[in-house]
Amino acid sequence: MSLNNIKRRKFLKIMGWSGAGATLAGCDMPTTMTVQEGKEEVVSYLSPEEYVIPGVGVWYASTCQQCAAGCGVHGRVREGRVLKLEGNPSAAVNAGKLCQMGQSALQTHYNPDRITAPQIRSNGALSSASWDEAYDLLKKKIGADSGLKGNRAAWVTGNVSGHQSVLIDAHMEALGSSKHYTHEVINDSVWQAVSKDMLGVANPRVRIDKAQAILSLGADFLGTWGSPVQNAVEYGSFRDSPRGALIQAEPTMSLTGSNADLWLPVKPGTEGVLALGIANVLMSNHGVKNIPSQFKSLVKQYTLEETSRITGLTGEHILFTAKTLKERSPSLVLAGASAQGHENGYEIVAAAMMLNIVLGNLGKTVEGGTQLPFSQMMASEGNTRDLLALADDLGASKYDVLFFYGTNPVYSAPEALKIKDGLKNVGFKVAFSMFNDETTAEADLVLPLASSLEDWGTHVAAKQGARSEVSIQQPLMEKIYPETMGFGDIMLSLLKMQKVDAYAGFNDYYSYLRNAVNNMPGFMAKNGGEAWKEAMQAGSLEVKGRSLNVSSKAISIKMSVPADDAQYPLTLIPSARLGLWDGRHANLPWLQEAPDQMTKVVWDSWVEIHPRTAAKMGVKEGDLINVASEQGTIKAKAYIYKGVNQDSIAIPIGQGHKGYGRYADGVGVNPLQILNPAVDKKTGELAMFATRVKISKAGSAKDKLVRMGGSETQVGRKLAATISADVFERTEGDA
Repeated sequence: MSLNNIKRRKFLKIMGWSGAGATLAGCDMPTTMTVQEGKEEVVSYLSPEEYVIPGVGVWYASTCQQCAAGCGVHGRVREGRVLKLEGNPSAAVNAGKLCQMGQSALQTHYNPDRITAPQIRSNGALSSASWDEAYDLLKKKIGADSGLKGNRAAWVTGNVSGHQSVLIDAHMEALGSSKHYTHEVINDSVWQAVSKDMLGVANPRVRIDKAQAILSLGADFLGTWGSPVQNAVEYGSFRDSPRGALIQAEPTMSLTGSNADLWLPVKPGTEGVLALGIANVLMSNHGVKNIPSQFKSLVKQYTLEETSRITGLTGEHILFTAKTLKERSPSLVLAGASAQGHENGYEIVAAAMMLNIVLGNLGKTVEGGTQLPFSQMMASEGNTRDLLALADDLGASKYDVLFFYGTNPVYSAPEALKIKDGLKNVGFKVAFSMFNDETTAEADLVLPLASSLEDWGTHVAAKQGARSEVSIQQPLMEKIYPETMGFGDIMLSLLKMQKVDAYAGFNDYYSYLRNAVNNMPGFMAKNGGEAWKEAMQAGSLEVKGRSLNVSSKAISIKMSVPADDAQYPLTLIPSARLGLWDGRHANLPWLQEAPDQMTKVVWDSWVEIHPRTAAKMGVKEGDLINVASEQGTIKAKAYIYKGVNQDSIAIPIGQGHKGYGRYADGVGVNPLQILNPAVDKKTGELAMFATRVKISKAGSAKDKLVRMGGSETQVGRKLAATISADVFERTEGDA
């Protein structure tokens, strides 16, 4: 039916109910469809709540749950529905800013693919059930009278903190279990291990805002490392006059690398050699004498020529980096995913931390931070070491019951770990989730969670901001789906099944949480629930923590570099991006449609290949490429890109889902599948950047890469004029 020639009056007439039948008939709809099928009951908002003014939005404070950073948010609510999120200006973590993932929490909340009722496995398939049926099954399998032995049950979660962590610990204690696996693909666990060993503090506060020069070895602190929004706020201060200098060394360009004054495409696994080579230059050219004794002989081995040969960087760039760090004090040296993700990851990060010690950054840009008095509420930060341990324990059939919350290991684990096969050895698997995904597909019971905008909670950010605080999460509106349940409410029900008397008096998680906050040490003096009221209004409770000091601790390391492999000549870089993150946001069209920060590609996966490497292979932009490791092969389209080391290829993670809803399934590939299960020798972390691959042409792709952008080069035309920072300072800096 064409509307091109219809006049306005006729158009309005056929849009009314009186003409609906004719309209449907004209559009050749099925003859079985009737007008009644399109009817709906519309109820006017005649009696709103006292505090509601129709048409006027009210802002409420809460905490973002789109990643583990714990940013404070303000949600605008109008007529009982949350419509917009912004950063909470009073939140210490993010100071009023919010990233695209935080904004997308609205689409998580309103997503049509949410689980709306409990699901129980019957005859090999999951089917909807009632909460009574779900609780009856839980009582039978894990209740106090079930006969379950505690050491045969375990929890598998992502990052958890606050009173959610308290309830998980209480449930494990009630079961008699002590095993809690905490898994996150994107983590800085090796950085924490090195910090603990070398500084005495596992989570030092890095002060980007105080630095005058930053050397980042693969730490995408504006995208995925640490607390990105907090880092971005401090980065704004770093770039204020006098403008700080940023040098980024990594095998593939990240969002942080694209903002750097100097980007160095270092050969994967040699970042530690670069740090030692810089120390050598500082010692020989700049008179630096405070090289830790246990590092001196190692530093002397890596002369400028040797460092250049191993890392693939020019001597000029190494000299410039050392000079910048020396002359611009205080400086800061960071090490992130692409540095720690090797079998020598601990060595690399230790070499980077050694530079902080040599440059006198301790206590200036590397601070001790604070330790909150509520240890049971502190963040349990995920890693990949627990994923490897889980795979081993599943293979050994150690468990009868597993609980999954906030993690999807069936998707994120390399296929070599055989997580999916190992889950067959577990008799009863319970998944707490908002969405069906690869892990819920293996569960025997799926419990539907309320969204973060419908639920209560407290959270303690692992990376605290300018002050220490406990963040409050409160519902911004009533539940969309009545049969969904808050995580805390489910946990209270599980504890009552174990006959834990301490929780018997709480009818819901709200009453438990309010009582817990009002009785926290330091707030009990505020009678009448004042602590709770203040927390609800502000979105957090300020907590006075114990100040920690960093100091240099003596450790010894050996430095090794990856060996060449003629059969698999390239290193695979599974790069994380702000947006899809580790794949948890692949079911959100907003983020699928948001152009990748570097390539501007949407709704797809791609293989980033350096032009020289592509020329050797005869590969052109958009060609379909086989990427093969010892563990398997995936196919994706080629993206010819200068922002990647010639000995590497990069594939962003987050795509390649199977069972995560209409927006995620069948889109792109998952590079995590073909990773080799190598580990960091010191920490046992999965060496995610140590997999060697080979590539070959697989023909021409049916569809082109969809990119929201044009050329990445000016083709020598100087369309965008530039000047150096020192020229700017001389001419404009004091203006």
